[in-house]
Amino acid sequence: MEYSPSRFSPCRRFPGSVKKKTLLLSIMLVIWLFLVYSCVGPCSTGVLIERSKEASAPPDVLSGLRWEDVDYYEEPVAVRGVASRDLLLSDEPESPRASEPSALSSFSNGAGSKKLPQAIIIGVKKGGTRALLEFLRVHPDIRAVGAEPHFFDRNYDNGLEWYRDLMPKTLEGQITMEKTPSYFVTKEAPARISAMSRDTKLIVVVRDPVTRAISDYTQTLSKKPDIPSFESLTFKNATTGLIDTSWSAIQIGIYAKHLDNWLQYFPMEQILFVSGERLISDPAGELGRVQDFLGLKRIITDKHFYFNQTKGFPCLKKAEGSSKPHCLGKTKGRTHPDIRPQVVRRLRDFYRPFNMKFYQMTAHNFGWD
Repeated sequence: MEYSPSRFSPCRRFPGSVKKKTLLLSIMLVIWLFLVYSCVGPCSTGVLIERSKEASAPPDVLSGLRWEDVDYYEEPVAVRGVASRDLLLSDEPESPRASEPSALSSFSNGAGSKKLPQAIIIGVKKGGTRALLEFLRVHPDIRAVGAEPHFFDRNYDNGLEWYRDLMPKTLEGQITMEKTPSYFVTKEAPARISAMSRDTKLIVVVRDPVTRAISDYTQTLSKKPDIPSFESLTFKNATTGLIDTSWSAIQIGIYAKHLDNWLQYFPMEQILFVSGERLISDPAGELGRVQDFLGLKRIITDKHFYFNQTKGFPCLKKAEGSSKPHCLGKTKGRTHPDIRPQVVRRLRDFYRPFNMKFYQMTAHNFGWD
């Protein structure tokens, strides 16, 4: 259709080049408005979906520890939101369980991507797991969750996508890690981790089971000053000296029994046992073994540590992301209560055969006897 210039007399006031520029700008404006309009629907829908996910997140599902031959004693789980080093963070994100999560899936968002862990510190409680994790985080090729996710024992019903979302972003060549010491004594944990990935590398920090039990009791005592004495909890019958293996502080130290459960799903070469005692006396040496096990260059060495005489254990000269020295908090290195020598001696007699079996299984004598 043609337009007569006489019908649009105002246009005759402008040169032809100006009219062309005006037409071009008009077309660009229309295209820009179309693009903005097209984006509004999907973008806003995406935001609503994410908010809907957060609002519909399921509660934590707690799974207890079960063994056929004992009644397992466990401290009551604190209400979500209560600050504690040994529980989940109060601001831990929640999301619904994925219907068909993939163990190899990861999503990219900015620098790096979130991946399921390739290595997990699975135990043991009061063995030195927090120290090991803090030391490892100095390595530039290790990215780890600070809190304990408790996914394979308490939050498994939340699904792998929920679990992966807790992980830090990693770059190509970096290792994602987490630590939850209760995994080692959780009967269902080996099968669940194996279902996620059979290639997962497992690290267990072990310690003299008698000292570990006393340390475990000391931690509980700091939270519950009115609990019974260590001696009364240790024995079913003080007269006969029969040990109460249903008490978790005792049960955790029977390492051979728990390890047998893990060996049903993982070969021994995928499990590294770190000495809690050597982690104090020779942290660089133990960290060297861990770095080798993970296939990493030995970057963490003696130069990263100094011994804190007050606390009685090594500290980092420079922590991850900081130029200042860093020691573990006041909850570490508590003074143990006095335990009668007879009680300690009876416990050592009890653990000796289990320790011997553990030495045979791991081909390593930890020197606890």
